[in-house]
Amino acid sequence: MSRIVIRHAEISDAAALHRILSQPETYADILQLPHPFLQHVQDRLAECPPGTQRLVACLDDEVAGSLMLEVNGRARRRHTASFGLSVDASHRGKGVASMLMHEMINLCDNWLGVERIELTVFVDNQAAIALYQKYGFVTEGVARRFAVRNGQQVDALHMARLRPYPDGQRA
Repeated sequence: MSRIVIRHAEISDAAALHRILSQPETYADILQLPHPFLQHVQDRLAECPPGTQRLVACLDDEVAGSLMLEVNGRARRRHTASFGLSVDASHRGKGVASMLMHEMINLCDNWLGVERIELTVFVDNQAAIALYQKYGFVTEGVARRFAVRNGQQVDALHMARLRPYPDGQRA
């Protein structure tokens, strides 16, 4: 079995990330339009605003997935973060998303002081919802007609994970 390696994204990963974002299976489930510009992907990798972590998962030295984590910079929301995740269609079901989630939660819980991780996911993306639930995310609400996909308005779930208290303590 191949080993998945998680590392920080580099500008040289732009072509691989562009390929993933160009896949209909990917852009259908994220808030990106079809036919992304390679230059846009390169620019996003070149810019790394404070509080942003861009990770890639490599399988046999090939970029198989990515995760972008944004820690909120607003004074009253610095304890929160949100993220976006994408996996190459040919590498789904191989543990790539789980490895990215595991490392993102490790960063949030042990290095960044994040207490609450938030996400939005389309209601029909059952594989993603199951993954998020596996990592402790719970549904907090439904956004009706959240976004347009293939000419249809699609609902989305708002989900979040709160960092567990040490030793089961409660505030």
